Amino acid sequence: MSQADSTAPFIQAIAQQVKSELAPMTQAIDQEGLYPGDFMRRLGALGGFGAALPAQYGGLGLSLAEQIQVTTQVGRECGSTAFLVWCQSSCGWYLAHSPNEAVRKRYLRAVACGELLAGTGMSNAVKHLAGIEKIHLRAQRDGDGYIVNGSLPWVSNVGDGHLAIVAASVEGEGYIMFVVPSTAQGLETRRCLEFSGLEGTQTLNLRLNNVHVPADDVLAHPDQFAAYVKRIKPGFVVGQVGMGFGIIEGCLAVMRESNAGTAHVNIFLDDQESDLADQLAALKAQAAALARQAQDGETPILPVLKLRAAVSELTLKAANSAALHAGAKGYLMLHPAQRRLREAIFVAIVTPALKHLRKEIHDIEQASVLKAATVQPEQASHALAAH
Repeated sequence: MSQADSTAPFIQAIAQQVKSELAPMTQAIDQEGLYPGDFMRRLGALGGFGAALPAQYGGLGLSLAEQIQVTTQVGRECGSTAFLVWCQSSCGWYLAHSPNEAVRKRYLRAVACGELLAGTGMSNAVKHLAGIEKIHLRAQRDGDGYIVNGSLPWVSNVGDGHLAIVAASVEGEGYIMFVVPSTAQGLETRRCLEFSGLEGTQTLNLRLNNVHVPADDVLAHPDQFAAYVKRIKPGFVVGQVGMGFGIIEGCLAVMRESNAGTAHVNIFLDDQESDLADQLAALKAQAAALARQAQDGETPILPVLKLRAAVSELTLKAANSAALHAGAKGYLMLHPAQRRLREAIFVAIVTPALKHLRKEIHDIEQASVLKAATVQPEQASHALAAH
């Protein structure tokens, strides 16, 4: 039996849960900001966050490819909840690859099973490392732990009873990545201004005022940080493509439904359902291959960044086409095409945003060009010396 065959019942169970439990809530999630906490916990019980996590910690021992399939299934119905699935599964990914056993033992099983919901607050740190903005959290040594101060805007899937995983700079040493439970003394949460979409993601501002971080809550100390981020980054970036895949599939469904009555007019639109479906299939094949490489720690970051950018671009294209296929109906607030437009924009602006991705791709490719230009003269001088 192939791996695809062996995981089919698992994915089918996820799809059934999405249909029976999530679909009736989608409108409230989008329009009323309903946070689907109970759905998330039940999804965790089905293994919805643990496909890429080791069985010894409550995961399924599969790979990121299967985790992307889960996120896609959820995103077909609700992009907002697909983002939550990525947040939760990414926190599991961070914990699973921490070089510090104590933090894995403390949190990973509960996160993998959905018993403990968790948000990833790594946007600021990732942008900082890419040279886009300053880091917001700063830490000082305190014995074998740290004291952290600062504030982070827009951290999702957090709140009472949740965890947040974030990073801070340590003066003169580098950076740390760590867990902050909602019960941490000195942690405050504040509501954000209202978003145009994704209001059901329980996204809050975190303020840390002399928060003590014990060693058992540290995922990576300064001497571990660079190698650790290099290990986890391809996985958490490629894991995001499931959000886009699900939204694209939802857009294709809108287009098929619209074509039932207005195909004779829709054929004059630029992006047709069959063409978009072919492009989606190609990106899915790339994602599956890169996800399995990322699982093994073998994929370079550049193809992952390029895939993530391509998924953002196709998601925007599909959502725009779905709205045009739907026509005036697609401009109604209650129509799925209108929601898909807002969800698609989110896929292109959530970290790493499309402009961020293009910057990193440019920086890596330019560095490669400069390296090649440096090596070639050296090779030429060696060749002349040999003669």
